[in-house]
Amino acid sequence: MPAGAPAYNGSMTLPMPTLDHVVINARERLDDALACYRRLGFLLTPRGYHTLGSMNHLAIFGTEYLELIGLGPGATRSDLLRFPEGLDGLVFGTEDSLGVHRALAAAGVPVAEPSEFSRPVELPDGKADAAFRTVRLLPEAAPYGRLYFCHHFTRHLVWRDEWRRHPNGVIGVARAVICAADPAAAAPLYRTMFGPDAVRATAEGCSVLVGLSRFDIVTPRVLAGWFGDAAPGPQGRRDYMAGLTLRCADPARAAGVLQAAGVALTRNADRLIVPAREAFGATLEFAA
Repeated sequence: MPAGAPAYNGSMTLPMPTLDHVVINARERLDDALACYRRLGFLLTPRGYHTLGSMNHLAIFGTEYLELIGLGPGATRSDLLRFPEGLDGLVFGTEDSLGVHRALAAAGVPVAEPSEFSRPVELPDGKADAAFRTVRLLPEAAPYGRLYFCHHFTRHLVWRDEWRRHPNGVIGVARAVICAADPAAAAPLYRTMFGPDAVRATAEGCSVLVGLSRFDIVTPRVLAGWFGDAAPGPQGRRDYMAGLTLRCADPARAAGVLQAAGVALTRNADRLIVPAREAFGATLEFAA
């Protein structure tokens, strides 16, 4: 387990996980993150204002989304300020957030109390409130980033078809990449939550199956082999969330959009890699 992580009491009865969304932390520079991801060919939703004090824009895909999150003047969300800019949040979906909280606590997984919040959504026929309940793992459970479960009470206000049509053709998140000094030590958390079938040992480290996606947890050496200088730097961290592989309808279409915008690209077989310095601290890989 990561340094300082608790021992878990046993297995749980949670279903196999699904990926709800991934989060790019812009801290105080949400305007810059918005401009960056528009340049990368994403259609972003209008700015949302959480009752928690944070702000966001979303890139909606088929069954999950990418969130750019930031802080407005005077906002003090300590969970966001713990991390530098870049990928810092991986979020599971649930329709039973209270049951998830009970199961996590019973298994000894460090977990915060459920939190409910909302944000207004502007629609052609008026304004409505998108509402959520989240169950967040405490930092000692996963020091490399924020892991939590999100229960959408108003899914129809988030997954709207007009927000899914991205110029770069992205239709989903295929994987997230986590860099860890000891990937095997990160696996017990996921085995405890989702059972042994959710976690697979690999030659590079381990993989966690998350619905149609997966989390690959790999060493710094493997990360460097995959992405070279396109990978984000550790910025003083031992373990950290490093990048995303995004599923595209047509990688050639994505390449055209990125090249037209002057984005630096490298190619690895049939995959396009956008370096972290071009994507607000997260390496992005575009693949079929």
